[in-house]
Amino acid sequence: MKIVVTGTEGYLGALLAPTLLEAGHSVLGIDTGYYKQGWLYNGVPASVETLAKDIRHVTPEDLAGADAVVHMAELSNDPLGELIPDVTYVVNHRGSVRLAEVAKQAGVSRFVYMSSCSVYGVAEDTVDETSAVNPQTAYAECKALVERDVAPLADDDFSPVFMRNATAYGASPRQRFDIVLNNLAGLAYTTGKIAMTSDGSPWRPLVHGLDIAKSIRAVLDAPREKVHNEIFNVGDSEQVYRVREIAEAVGRALPEAEITFGQSNGDNRSYKVNFDKIHSTLEGFSCDWNADKGARQLIEVFKAIDLDEATFTGRGHTRLKQLEHLIRTGQLDQELFWRLQPTSGIAQ
Repeated sequence: MKIVVTGTEGYLGALLAPTLLEAGHSVLGIDTGYYKQGWLYNGVPASVETLAKDIRHVTPEDLAGADAVVHMAELSNDPLGELIPDVTYVVNHRGSVRLAEVAKQAGVSRFVYMSSCSVYGVAEDTVDETSAVNPQTAYAECKALVERDVAPLADDDFSPVFMRNATAYGASPRQRFDIVLNNLAGLAYTTGKIAMTSDGSPWRPLVHGLDIAKSIRAVLDAPREKVHNEIFNVGDSEQVYRVREIAEAVGRALPEAEITFGQSNGDNRSYKVNFDKIHSTLEGFSCDWNADKGARQLIEVFKAIDLDEATFTGRGHTRLKQLEHLIRTGQLDQELFWRLQPTSGIAQ
């Protein structure tokens, strides 16, 4: 199968693309290159050919001959969406819907969209794929809008599927430290303590990046009738944690770190998610990781590379800091397109 993966130079794309190659697929990456500097360690067996292109500029010719598109390249995380909400809607909502339309025009038969459990927002009861969405941020609202607008494109020749990932964690060569378990592990390792201002009571479903990659492979391998225009929560019902439990898992991986909790809870996002559908529908799919195993993996990587605080807090591994830098230095314009560099005349 020829598979086009957007976001191959991102946190999850760096894990997914090599596993697809190992499975015998032909893989072409598409990535605009915002996060090229965010390489933490050499941890993948192979890299893929990657077209340096913004998803807003992808053409049917770029996708010619592809059997499937896995779309992972969007502006990631809530703080970024709140900083530049207008651009977030242009890229994440309109850009993703346009990409699906281009894929359909190019004759691509399967379109796998990386959505998010954040579409559930705040929920008192456990939610599943049939539950109403309640997005609380621009990032989450865009995910819900893409699902809404791409689903009607489904027909006999074009088969989308929507993967609502739990919050990702775990080691990746293109590491992110702006997601909860990774952030707490890096904080504990580089400072020796986790001083939380909240009481850690909100619920968060977690899923390792390699289990996300595993779910994508399972969807691509599944019979079309099982996944056509379906939504899947990606994770495991046993991996829904309170934030304080995530911190405690880090503490078990690094016992010398001091962990304290506050009294307030300023984050109202809290939801428990049921993941039964993906496990019952996709033959052989199960999650291989949990918070304890993931925390141990991260600490092992940090020790191996001697992670320091400057690297942990630097812009290379924090989406918001990196994009703010690229905008401030004039490398990106206000719509997040690359500018020509006047000192070299070379397009980035």
